[in-house]
Amino acid sequence: MQKELILEMNNIKKSFPGVDVFDDFSFDLRKGEIHCICGENGAGKSTLIKMLSGAYTPDQGTRIVEGKKIDVMTPRSAMKLGIQTIYQEHNLYPLLPVFENLFAGNEVGPGPMVSKAKMVSKTKEVLEFLHSDISPFDNVGLLGSGAQKTVEIARAFIEESKIMILDEPTASFSKKEIEHLLGIIKKLSAEGISIIYISHHLDEVFKIADRVTVIRDGEKINTYEIADLTEQQLIRDMVGRDVSAFYKRDEAKIGDIVFEASNMSGNGVKNASLQVRSGELLGIAGMVGSGRTELAELLFGVARADTGKIKINGKKVKIKNPLDAIANHMCFITEDRQTSGLILIHSIAQNTVIASYAKSRQPFATPAADVKLAKKYVKAMNVITPSVYQKAMFLSGGNQQKVVLAKWFATVGDIFIFDEPTRGIDVGAKEEIYKIMTGLLQDGKSIIMVSSDMPELIAMSDRIMVMRNGKMVAEIDNKEEITEENILNHSIGGSM
Repeated sequence: MQKELILEMNNIKKSFPGVDVFDDFSFDLRKGEIHCICGENGAGKSTLIKMLSGAYTPDQGTRIVEGKKIDVMTPRSAMKLGIQTIYQEHNLYPLLPVFENLFAGNEVGPGPMVSKAKMVSKTKEVLEFLHSDISPFDNVGLLGSGAQKTVEIARAFIEESKIMILDEPTASFSKKEIEHLLGIIKKLSAEGISIIYISHHLDEVFKIADRVTVIRDGEKINTYEIADLTEQQLIRDMVGRDVSAFYKRDEAKIGDIVFEASNMSGNGVKNASLQVRSGELLGIAGMVGSGRTELAELLFGVARADTGKIKINGKKVKIKNPLDAIANHMCFITEDRQTSGLILIHSIAQNTVIASYAKSRQPFATPAADVKLAKKYVKAMNVITPSVYQKAMFLSGGNQQKVVLAKWFATVGDIFIFDEPTRGIDVGAKEEIYKIMTGLLQDGKSIIMVSSDMPELIAMSDRIMVMRNGKMVAEIDNKEEITEENILNHSIGGSM
């Protein structure tokens, strides 16, 4: 007998300036079921969560909770409806004990008085129900990641949640912590709480799901009863795109090994090794939280490595900080151009020269020379701007990315690390960036590219290394094997 629906989303449409995320999207959740949502990076999972939790309002469509249509939903009103969202990042008070975290804002006691004894007693009761050995008096900031997630679930349980949304809850968990959390989720489901579970770990999905919905590019591909779904079908549904008509990169002559990192650990990365040759683009694939950006930060000295060594042109070098990396002709085009790539309130000229100052022997800035250099790169990169004095904040996303590239070109680098090089820019600007990257390769430069965009990875990479849980788990160096399905299979730990 099919369970009663507790949540429905019908004919949902949601767009942002220039981007349609959902169009005519529908989803439902039954009482007491565990409904897993799967999709690649960028499929629309985060936007869906935010619409369910009241952070975003759909442009059109209906949300129905327990048979009642909800026209206006905010995060606060969603919680009053019994919808609790537990995000991948912890949302706790690290300096407070467990029992105070559970009751923060909802203290209990006789009348207006707060009763510590009652809160401690209730905390013990809930933790015992969840089969947790955490003490109500433990300092949350000293707990491990898995224990902190248990505290967040316990808080949602105390607040009498009817629907719990868990977004990639097991990122960076140990195997034991994952098993414990999955057991908790099954127990909550048995108590009649409905669970929406977002995960790219297929083994977790097949262990706990009652149903699975696959999202791709903002579209619901299918909803399956778990008994009717295979791992192969799930991966095919998540991929489902033909990349044959995507951007075709011109080839470059690949030479000798230029950059080599061995047994790198730290910043969440575990014993990672890679090498890249002149004229070669090495793609780094993996799901969100796999350790890709963390690896890039280790290589460039943004984060300190615990172990490992780096060789450039066969010579061992020490990269303790970004200044060391720049001195060794390395460049890092970061994921977030507006936060770490540019100083938005500064001009194009100021942004263009700022990294090259690290290699300059001049004790003072030379504004006239800076402007001349900036004009050279604005012309070469076809940056659309009235002048080099324009503040970076007023440029389009594609032109901002070109200025980030100009900043690094000005350092005369040889080894380029690109982290999500085309995120948030339009198709035309993407192709321009790809042509610039191809030009670097043809000039004998080396590129390490982190990307969540599968067609981009496939079209641009000579080789691909795949990360999962902070580790390098696969290297794909045969062009015929660089397929979306193959990459995704390694990324999520499939057994195909």
